Amino acid sequence: MFNWLDKLIEILVTKLFGLSMQTHFGSSVHFFFYDIIKIIILLSTMIFIISYLRSYFQPQRTKKILTHFGKGKGNIMASFLGIVTPFCSCSSVPLFIGFVEAGIPVGVTFSFLITSPIVNEAAFVILIASFGWKIAIMYVITGVVVGVVGGLIIGMLKPNRWVEEYVFEMQMKEQVETNMTHAERASFAFEQVKFIVKKIWIFLIIGIGVGAAIHGWAP
Repeated sequence: MFNWLDKLIEILVTKLFGLSMQTHFGSSVHFFFYDIIKIIILLSTMIFIISYLRSYFQPQRTKKILTHFGKGKGNIMASFLGIVTPFCSCSSVPLFIGFVEAGIPVGVTFSFLITSPIVNEAAFVILIASFGWKIAIMYVITGVVVGVVGGLIIGMLKPNRWVEEYVFEMQMKEQVETNMTHAERASFAFEQVKFIVKKIWIFLIIGIGVGAAIHGWAP
């Protein structure tokens, strides 16, 4: 898939930098530039696709979907929704209140809240690029299992008795579901790409730099 990039970076390393691919240093430099470009491409593509899909799963719509499922199936569905709807932490409290008001079991709600921050598109793409599809899929499956099991355990503890009474009584303001156009969804997805890449690019470079050193001297 990225053979063209591999050849391009090899030309860059050997012709422009004058390094040999047979040396530890040359191999590390090749790995560094190759992986940075490859991961940024994969990351941006995946974030765009997932963010575009997320535009169809607004918090209010997610709440409505979960109201149709009970214990067990509800935990599984909630965890899967947690994968495609990774809302920020500032949404957790109003989402929880909205789920409780809608009559969704607290255990099911926790399955969603546990999986949502664990499984995210950035980590998924980086794992694909670094370790392959099998590890990346195992990461997603593990996140879902943790969410489902965690939600079931919390549900068995009958957590409703620990929820403050005002949570059941207060009325959460209904969020208006906007019917976005394809252009607006694409714009939203593009903004998410810029936001996420801007937040993590320095950590990518540091991590890939360490990986490049390991690749060159301890393959």
